[in-house]
Amino acid sequence: MRTIKIFDTTLRDGEQSPGASMNLREKIEVAAALAELGVDVIEAGFAIASPGDFESVSEVARVIESSSVCSLARCVEKDIDAAAESLKSAKQPRIHVFLATSPIHREYKLKMTPERNIEAVRESVRYARRFCSDIEFSAEDATRTEIDHLCRIVETAIDAGATTVNIPDTVGYATPSEMFDRISNLMNRVPNINNAVISVHNHNDLGMAVATSLAAVLAGAGQIECTINGLGERAGNCSLEEVVMAMRTRHDVYNAKTKIITQKLVPTSRLVATVTGLKVPRNKAIVGQNAFAHESGIHQDGMLKNPTTYEIMLPSDVGFQKTDLVLGKHSGRAALADRAKTLGFELDADQLTKIFSEFKKLADRKKNIYNDDILALIEQNIHEQHDNLENESWSFVEYNLCCRTAKEPSVVLTLRKNNRHYTKEISGGDGPIDAIFLAIRDITGADVSLKEYSVQSVTGGQDAQGEVTILINKNGNTYRGYAVSTDTIEASTVAILNAVNRICQSAELV
Repeated sequence: MRTIKIFDTTLRDGEQSPGASMNLREKIEVAAALAELGVDVIEAGFAIASPGDFESVSEVARVIESSSVCSLARCVEKDIDAAAESLKSAKQPRIHVFLATSPIHREYKLKMTPERNIEAVRESVRYARRFCSDIEFSAEDATRTEIDHLCRIVETAIDAGATTVNIPDTVGYATPSEMFDRISNLMNRVPNINNAVISVHNHNDLGMAVATSLAAVLAGAGQIECTINGLGERAGNCSLEEVVMAMRTRHDVYNAKTKIITQKLVPTSRLVATVTGLKVPRNKAIVGQNAFAHESGIHQDGMLKNPTTYEIMLPSDVGFQKTDLVLGKHSGRAALADRAKTLGFELDADQLTKIFSEFKKLADRKKNIYNDDILALIEQNIHEQHDNLENESWSFVEYNLCCRTAKEPSVVLTLRKNNRHYTKEISGGDGPIDAIFLAIRDITGADVSLKEYSVQSVTGGQDAQGEVTILINKNGNTYRGYAVSTDTIEASTVAILNAVNRICQSAELV
């Protein structure tokens, strides 16, 4: 059975999802989770893109030992120099160079002849080899590249020193049969093909990224590039959890395995959803909340008699826990720490102290506390830990709100920063949330607009917590905020401040 390498690009391509940008601390935490998950290669960023990207690649390279750490670079010497510099402390560095090869890209974007296209690949791969031995070359838009030209490109890249050659479906256009044929052609026609690993990087524009990746494996590909929860530009990328579990569940078809520790899929999925603010749909395959739920009477009857009647995987295989009703007001710190560990989170002493305090407050408001309540508290703590700078950030103190039908709302809002309290009374807006938002803008001086606002129940019941996620806009940039509380007005206020603090950290506000 072949072992397929898993190349995770959540930190690079996944972060390009609108609103999914991560700060340095979040990237390091996600990278650590990916390494524990067992991914072979972590693409940490595009070093030349910005000082922030360079720093994140450098820091991930410094702390990760068990996985290769990779930086993307165009086939340009300054890009390759930046990638090499950012990977200096990596235990297993990889430089990933790319160049478009399709006729439409060569003619309109690069202004290159086919021969010059091939020569540029040779020059760039050779240059990258000066810095490290693990070089990946990607033929951007490979699925729309003439097969004869693509064969020459792949042969040239391998001859120049590439150890991995990636065949990306950059625009998500290929069908599974087309991808199978393309990889088969390369395997049969490129004379030095056995000197490198053939990889695929498939986008999901037509909803076929996982299918095309699996078709490539059948044809001989040895690496799949993917992201947690299928994050990525436009419709996203091949979903790591789906493609891994497909190979594990249908090993009879694919005759392939990975090094992924599948029991960590759900915790890793939840972590990425938390730090990006992009929630996993309930019906998402493998890691969605309904992935192993059965409501139909026929299904339930079969499940009671034998789970394999309607389940092709065990929930525990991917990290789901059976226990739901968990803790109450008399539960102690050890019980909370144990439940957090069961849910996939190792809490340090400071985190446990903070979350236990919030848990006790919640237990006074709610009779029953469920796993999702605990998850919400942990996720809020992660956001606060990443986005706040102790006294330097804005925090909520209290509000006094008055609303009546067909009347303007009025609010007295108090916030805290640098151990000082700031209070603002305002009348206006088209509802209580709008009034809160206007008051926050006045106090903080944040010239921002509200782009998206969503609130949903964490669990069922009248005493359920409200989970608020917001996106605000400043100067064309989008910033995310998140908070939970049984008081949805309070949660909305904290979520808005969460986003404002992100802007403060980016030095757009003083």
